[in-house]
Amino acid sequence: MTTEAIRVRVPARSAGHDLRAVKVVLHRELLRFLSDRTRMLSMLLQPVLWLFVMGTGLGSLVQGSIPGVDFRTFMYPGMISMTVIMTGMFSAGSIVWDREFGFLREMLVAPVSRAAIVVGKCLGGAIVATGQGVIILAMAGLVGVPYSPVLMLTLLGEMFLAAFTITAFGVMLAARMKNMQTFFGLMQMAIMPMMFLSGAMFPLANLPSWLHVLTVVNPMTYAVDPMRQAVFATLDVPPAVNATLNPGVQWFGWQVPIPVELGLVAALGAVLLGVGIAQFRRAD
Repeated sequence: MTTEAIRVRVPARSAGHDLRAVKVVLHRELLRFLSDRTRMLSMLLQPVLWLFVMGTGLGSLVQGSIPGVDFRTFMYPGMISMTVIMTGMFSAGSIVWDREFGFLREMLVAPVSRAAIVVGKCLGGAIVATGQGVIILAMAGLVGVPYSPVLMLTLLGEMFLAAFTITAFGVMLAARMKNMQTFFGLMQMAIMPMMFLSGAMFPLANLPSWLHVLTVVNPMTYAVDPMRQAVFATLDVPPAVNATLNPGVQWFGWQVPIPVELGLVAALGAVLLGVGIAQFRRAD
C-alpha cells in the first residue's frame, strides 16, 4: 500500500489579496464595535460629562471674562478630540486581545502581507472613532455651535485624520505587547498628558513659557487647534475674546497655518503607520 502525498497549494500573495485582507480586517473592526453597545456608551460618557458638567461649572467662573461666548462652545472641539482619541486607542488595543486568544496568529500566518493587516486595523479604528465622534458632532446645537454643512464636513475630515493617527499610534504600542493590562496602563500614561496639553480644556493664550513649550511639542495640539479654528470661524465673537480663546499655535511668534497643522498630523500618522508595520513584521 502506497501513500501519496497530498499537495497543498497556498495562493501567492498579490495586491488583490492584500486589499481583501484590508477589507476583512476593517469589516471585523466595525462588527466588533457595533456589537458592543456597552463600549459605545462608555466611550461617550467621559466627553459628555466633561462638556456638560465640567464645561458648565467652569463657564460659571469665567463668563465675565468671555462675554457673549459659552465656555462649552470653547470646550466642544476638545471633547470631539477626546472622543476620537479614546475610541481610536481602544480599537488599537484589540490587537492585544486578539494575541491573547490566538486570533492574531491566524491572521499573521495568512498569505497576505502584514502591512495589509495593520492598514486594515488603522482604517477600521479610524472609521469607528469617527463614527463615535459624529454623535458628539450632533450635539453642536446644544453648545451654541451652528449646524453649518461646511463646518460639519470640515470637522468630519479633521476627525478622521486625527482618528487614523491616534489609531496608528495605538497599533504601534500594541504590536509587541502580551497583555491588556500593560497596554491600557501605557495608554493612560501617554494619552492623558497629551490630551491635557493639547488645549482641549484651556486656551493656549498667555501660558507660562514652560507650558507653552509643552503644548507646542505635543502632536495632539495640531489635531485640536484646526477643529477649534473651524468652529470659531462660524461664530460672531468679539476680537478680544477670540484672541483669548482661539489664539492658534505659534512658533517663535509665527502663526502656524491650519494646512501646516493638518500636514503635521498626516505626516505623523504615516510615520506611526510605518513603525507599526515594521513592528508587526518582527512580531511572532
